[in-house]
Amino acid sequence: MVQKRIDLSDKHPHDIADTIAALEEREQPISFLLLPGTLKGQVFSYLDPTAQENILKSLGSEAVAEVLRNMPPDDRTQVFTNFPDTVIKEAVNLLPEVERKIALSLIGYDEDSVGRIMTPYYIQVKKHWTVEQTLRHIKRVGKKAETLNYVYVVDDDFKLTDDIRIGEILLADETQTIASLMGGHFISLITTQNKEDAVGYFERYDRSALPVVSESGVLVGIVTVDDILDVMEQRDTEDIQKFGGLEALDLPYTKTPIGEMVRKRAGWLIILFIGEMFTASAMGYFDAEIEKAVVLALFVPLIISSGGNSGSQAATLIIRAMALQELNLKDWWYVMRKEIVSGILLGVTLGSIGLLRIFIWQQTGLYDYGPYWLTIGLTVALSLVLIVLWGTLSGSMIPFVLKQLRLDPATSSAPFVATMVDVTGLIIYFSIAAMFLSGKLL
Repeated sequence: MVQKRIDLSDKHPHDIADTIAALEEREQPISFLLLPGTLKGQVFSYLDPTAQENILKSLGSEAVAEVLRNMPPDDRTQVFTNFPDTVIKEAVNLLPEVERKIALSLIGYDEDSVGRIMTPYYIQVKKHWTVEQTLRHIKRVGKKAETLNYVYVVDDDFKLTDDIRIGEILLADETQTIASLMGGHFISLITTQNKEDAVGYFERYDRSALPVVSESGVLVGIVTVDDILDVMEQRDTEDIQKFGGLEALDLPYTKTPIGEMVRKRAGWLIILFIGEMFTASAMGYFDAEIEKAVVLALFVPLIISSGGNSGSQAATLIIRAMALQELNLKDWWYVMRKEIVSGILLGVTLGSIGLLRIFIWQQTGLYDYGPYWLTIGLTVALSLVLIVLWGTLSGSMIPFVLKQLRLDPATSSAPFVATMVDVTGLIIYFSIAAMFLSGKLL
């Protein structure tokens, strides 16, 4: 076992973290301590919060300080996010003064802001410097930088004026100035921006790193693509979980306690259960019609499931389009027009299949719907057209309403949309049945 732990140092930090996390709790600290000093900080940032806490409890103050000191500032801030305030305070006090100031600065930003995921280690230069001066500066301070892909140009007040790819500097003549390489076009993030908004900048401009400036334009850090990938994963996981009809989990599924899992799922289940009670109430309201024409009850599952499915489809498409910034609030009318056409066409398709099914069953003797079978078929067909249309409109518009109310559109979950359409679908179905079959079966 000891030899296995020693050999861990030959692997990538992420693979080492996975191996340590798979060990028994009492073995994790021992394996971690056997890693070289500089590797500890890299591996620790990849461990899940449970393993991190277990290892920290087993380390002395000096060992904890070494681990935190060797971690990139942005990863260290993420670690602090997972721990109680008392633990954070003790850990920050173990850092050297310079690192302590950096840690406190990053922790001071809002948890969902760009400031929390940026790193203060980057290369900044002045525009009057020559390429030769710049390269000497990079060799002197570049070892600590998060990435060397870009060099950031600042003025005398440290305000960002441009960023230049390192390749342009390497290929330029050593006597050229940085000003001669500047294009004047750069993209930057603001410390107070929501970190999920930053995802769109990376996708749109195909960047591996972006500078972060204060409200006044002063360069204070950079955000790299690895941190953005973490944000994307967290965002998409939360949206998928919310859309499935539950609160987003704070920990991975395998690490979430049963009690927490039940609590996260119970809320929405109760809401949906109460919503389905209205479906039962609607059925009770039309009890007389069902008694007179029991055949109508045969198509209730078909009717309400079609409406719920079409609503869920529409909601999925719109929420994902919003997440990719393909749609904004101002596009609601465009979406409504498109979904009206789509809903009618989809409804006509399903309605035709429903009518054809009744016709085949009646003609082949598989089921006798009585003398008014054609009227029943038309009732089902028209109901499907209207209910599918209503489902697509509901599913597509609810995300816009939630976004207008500054709520997460992903909370318009598929079960929520389906439940709402179930109730209204029954009302539409029996109302049409009353119109078509009044004086016949009803």
